[in-house]
Amino acid sequence: MSTEIALFEESFISPQVQAALPEGYTVRPLRANDYERGFLKVLEVLTEVGNQTKEQWLERFNYLKQHNHEYFTIAICNDRENRVVAAGTIFVERKFVHNNGLVGHIEDIAVDANQQGKKLGLRIIEALKYIGAKKGCYKVILDCSAKNIPFYEKCGFTQKEYEMAWYVPTTTKAHL
Repeated sequence: MSTEIALFEESFISPQVQAALPEGYTVRPLRANDYERGFLKVLEVLTEVGNQTKEQWLERFNYLKQHNHEYFTIAICNDRENRVVAAGTIFVERKFVHNNGLVGHIEDIAVDANQQGKKLGLRIIEALKYIGAKKGCYKVILDCSAKNIPFYEKCGFTQKEYEMAWYVPTTTKAHL
């Protein structure tokens, strides 16, 4: 597999978002060689990522590529440094409601700590909303912490409902 292989077609990338980025930055689909470009390091601003090997990374990348009608992970790269500085994902859920409608779920919005203040998070959200609209989603949703609500409101989202989570205990996983 060529390391420049993209997760999905470039036609899903918003030209308006690309034009709004600072000079020297590019928004694009995740690529197989973004492992070396620091994609996982960017995600560490969110949560624990773990120590993935290149083999594990490629296994997950290839799975997502085989399902690239559902999974759209994007990266913003600093072209001068050839590294990923921001990332986000939208995945498309197929519903029975809304006449077999589609819902976009935004996940894992991350901006490198040294790159914050350049509106890269806003650009990631705009790019993911564009993908959701282009895929025909009737809505795009996300979960966030209370402190991030004002940011997402600026991105055009409105607060609705509450998030609930259940984390599977490690002991349960071992016995299944």
